[in-house]
Amino acid sequence: MEKAKVVSKEQNPLGTEPIPKLMVRFAVPSIVAMLVSALYNIVDQLFIGQAVGTIGNAATNVAFPFTTSCIALALMFGIGGASCFNLSMGRGQEEKAAYYAGNAISCLLGSGVLLCVFTQLFMTPLLKGFGAPAEVLPYAVVYVRITALGFPFLIVTTGGCHLVRGDGNPKMAMICNLVGAAINTVLDAIFVLGFGWGMAGAALATVIGQIVSAVIVLRCLKNFRTVPLTADCFRWKGVFVRRIAQIGMASFFNQMAMMLVQIVMNNSLTHYGALSIYGEAIPLACVGIVMKVNQVFFSVVIGLAQGSQPVESFNYGAEYYDRVRKAFRLVATAGVVISMISFVLFQVFPRQILALFGTGEPEYFTFGVRCFRVFLFFIWLDALQPITSVFFTSIGKPAKGIFLSLTRQILFFMPFLLILPRYMGIDGCIYAGPIADAMSAVVTVIMAYMEFKKMPRTEAEK
Repeated sequence: MEKAKVVSKEQNPLGTEPIPKLMVRFAVPSIVAMLVSALYNIVDQLFIGQAVGTIGNAATNVAFPFTTSCIALALMFGIGGASCFNLSMGRGQEEKAAYYAGNAISCLLGSGVLLCVFTQLFMTPLLKGFGAPAEVLPYAVVYVRITALGFPFLIVTTGGCHLVRGDGNPKMAMICNLVGAAINTVLDAIFVLGFGWGMAGAALATVIGQIVSAVIVLRCLKNFRTVPLTADCFRWKGVFVRRIAQIGMASFFNQMAMMLVQIVMNNSLTHYGALSIYGEAIPLACVGIVMKVNQVFFSVVIGLAQGSQPVESFNYGAEYYDRVRKAFRLVATAGVVISMISFVLFQVFPRQILALFGTGEPEYFTFGVRCFRVFLFFIWLDALQPITSVFFTSIGKPAKGIFLSLTRQILFFMPFLLILPRYMGIDGCIYAGPIADAMSAVVTVIMAYMEFKKMPRTEAEK
């Protein structure tokens, strides 16, 4: 293995270059990488919607909790490992930084294999628990049976890109995702529309793209730039694995909370949809589309947050607190602007967006348009929570990050999702979203204000 050049705290550009320049350098590739990751699922749904129809869209929605669980593991070990790595580098602890990176890589690969095996063994009962109606279940089984084979590659790619970015190579992290997404899109067109393979074709295209991306990521991780990674760095050591998991737990819980909420949402949509004029499949399909389109917005926001992670972690570890403030302020402002643009798009063009995913009966568009406009009404506030949650993780305060990551999904959305449909029927499912968004935004602003208030104003005060 080629020996990497060790970069000292004083030489590291994370502590010396202007914050706006660093944010462009790290955030833009991170945004592109997250967008590409979101497109994996959206591209599948676009082709499935055209070839299979409403039932196919419903099946991908039911299967989506599996993807969310992959992202949860990837972010726990990826963001946790990258944050620990950059915090150690900021403190001048290069040897510890190398072990954090190596242990994170091993955890990513191991967790992916375990999740793949678990899914294959318990697929049908899990899909039923995720809310799959009888008519949708066969389509979901076909799709997940194949995509589960790609779980190790998806987790390595998603989590490994954070380590590549933390190593100061954000462009390569972006390229890893771009190559896989391009392969997935081309093969989707060939397998689904050309060969007529339907759900199986979309799943196979996804797995092939993930394998290629993972191979590229592993090659980058083999040749770390800032510190040398020896074979011993990849052997699991409890002290490093525990700290990585602790730091990455906020992102993990955020994704798992999203998965739990989605499972409850799917079951509520199936139950209350059957009691409405829409039936079981239409609400499942429409909410699945809304969630995945919303994921495009969140990909930009999370990309901003993750791009700020190396900057915030290093400068907090180096006690350059003014630079930490500037980084957070810049990414929060950008997030709010993007949120406002998304709000306008989703309020003005919901029918046009729905039409991209195939046609359907009038009830499909009626419910889908209302879902876009009501469920995403407070999307202009949604950027604050993930940006602040990642900030707490970046500065080594995972407990606050975990709490904040759970506010929207568990503390607010879940109770309203369980209560409102009892009185409002299927409409209660979509009104729970904006209420939770508004309440979590208030908590986020308070926690961020309190943290910056007690942080030393300058390095001299420290």
